[in-house]
Amino acid sequence: METNIDTFSECSEINDFLRAGSEREARNKLIQLVDYHFRNEFKHPPYLNQLIRDTGLYPYLDEDTSSWQERFLSEAFKVDAGDKEERVLHREQSDVLRRLLAGESIAVSAPTSFGKSFIVDAFIATKKPMNAMIIVPTIALMDEVRRRLHRKFGREYKVITTTGATLADKNLFIFPQERAVAYADVLENLDILVVDEFYKASSEFDKNRSPALLRAILKLGRISKQRYYLAPNISSLAENLA
Repeated sequence: METNIDTFSECSEINDFLRAGSEREARNKLIQLVDYHFRNEFKHPPYLNQLIRDTGLYPYLDEDTSSWQERFLSEAFKVDAGDKEERVLHREQSDVLRRLLAGESIAVSAPTSFGKSFIVDAFIATKKPMNAMIIVPTIALMDEVRRRLHRKFGREYKVITTTGATLADKNLFIFPQERAVAYADVLENLDILVVDEFYKASSEFDKNRSPALLRAILKLGRISKQRYYLAPNISSLAENLA
């Protein structure tokens, strides 16, 4: 009973944040509360599911205690991201993926927990581009992304991380910026160019990485049908990276 009282009190405070228009604070507190329930194997009471629904955090709905409307939402926001089972997107992820699938070029500034890279996987699984390139800031991250994409898409795509590789019919290129430029004169077109930590193309943020990254963005951007720029929370950019 004590847990239920604490949960109700926490939910009441979250609801107050929402009514005051402070959705970020509400979401942060809600995620902490959901994590507490998950770690202690507590079922969500209906009013907790309602707050999850109101904030668009659909992956956190408890199907065992959800209403049919909430279960319908959960199903509606499921996507194939190359895993064995479909996964549920939250509201903002769904909006970004929808815009990418519509052919838009967009930049997303959000914390790591947003799942920006997960959207890349869902785009590949759904749109099935012929050639996609992902520019990452480090060799270590390149290898991490390579392993993830090879596990999910290795049967359908050739995953390339070195220059001079023979191309297949469908390719996923994963490079740090220095290697990426080498393919600007090799490829006729890219279906999508993904740039992680794109804000470092501005010398204001990274003087060492900026020249090579900016050159890669400009040269590869010209042959790419669309672009998806990723960054952690940043307030603004002084330079145009289009």
